[in-house]
Amino acid sequence: MNDSHQDIRDAVSRLCEAFPGRYWQALDRDRAYPEEFVTALTEAGYLAALIPEEYGGAGLPLSAAAAILEEIHRSGGSAGACHAQMYTMGTLLRHGSETQKQAYLPRIASGELRLQAFGVTEPSSGTDTAALKTTARRDGGGWRISGQKIWTSRAEHSDLMILLARTTPRDQVEKKHQGLSVFLLDMNHARENGMTIRPIRTMMNHATTEVFFDNVPVPAASLIGEEGKGFRYILSGMNAERMLIAAECIGDAKWFIGRASDYARDRTLFGRPIAQNQGVQFPIAEVYAQMRAAELMVQKALALYDAGENPGEEANLSKYLAAEASWAAADMCVQTFGGFGFAEEYDVERKFRETRLYRVAPISTNMILSYIAEHILDLPRSY
Repeated sequence: MNDSHQDIRDAVSRLCEAFPGRYWQALDRDRAYPEEFVTALTEAGYLAALIPEEYGGAGLPLSAAAAILEEIHRSGGSAGACHAQMYTMGTLLRHGSETQKQAYLPRIASGELRLQAFGVTEPSSGTDTAALKTTARRDGGGWRISGQKIWTSRAEHSDLMILLARTTPRDQVEKKHQGLSVFLLDMNHARENGMTIRPIRTMMNHATTEVFFDNVPVPAASLIGEEGKGFRYILSGMNAERMLIAAECIGDAKWFIGRASDYARDRTLFGRPIAQNQGVQFPIAEVYAQMRAAELMVQKALALYDAGENPGEEANLSKYLAAEASWAAADMCVQTFGGFGFAEEYDVERKFRETRLYRVAPISTNMILSYIAEHILDLPRSY
């Protein structure tokens, strides 16, 4: 994607060689968390890529983080177990106090603490973030949090959570996105004081959960930034998240294209490799073209972001195009493999399930199309 990060790509690729398909297959069967893989990434410093050097991180640009995630997926792995640490910490980096940064960022960079959980989505609100019902009410010098979050991935494997809650009742604010605040939650303390986590089984091994808060006490020092400004804080990190996920999709697409090409060259039927047949060649070539077009948009978005801009249009287009490209590549790969595409040992069916997620999360393709229609094409708001 960005040749200036080729050294990072090569190093990540070498790291991923220690975690081949059979490693991910075993985790998938057992619904297990890739503890060894996450530890290896942490020890190599990749999960601290975006943390400034003064806090123990590498201080790299977003394009470097995207290269890391893309390479993990291009190598056949999944960054879903740890990618949140890259984009959730943006809220802390941009809006946290110096005291909070000094207290947490060095420990996150070293791996002593994991910031993997992002508590925003709720069962009744979904993408309508401003309609969330989880509340934080003042209690002496701190807060008490009550409510429920869903699709909170990695909650069982995180020490900290970025949590969005309503601190001013909806009927007391002029606009519904006002009165929301962000907290940096100590998960271990919360578990002992009213927070419960319930795993959700999904079609891919994604370590996602629903989290319940029953009057959970939170100290005043956990509030990030100003009270009531939380929606804006969360929103400011969403473009970065979409670009990073788009990079993962590009990595997936490259993996599917590579696997399909290799298989088509090696598979012989009727005395000739199936890759010689245009009925096999053309679908592979078509998704390659689709992937490259999406990759160029991701490059453009990252370049703008690294230059200090906030590329809303490009970030959303990147996420949309890359998710569509990875899904098209996944479908093509299964078709190329035929029956073998459904066999666990080839990894195609696992990656097929994993990449399907990105047409839905972290934002659905329909919501991106609504954004394009309203904010770029100046069409009437549809919701």
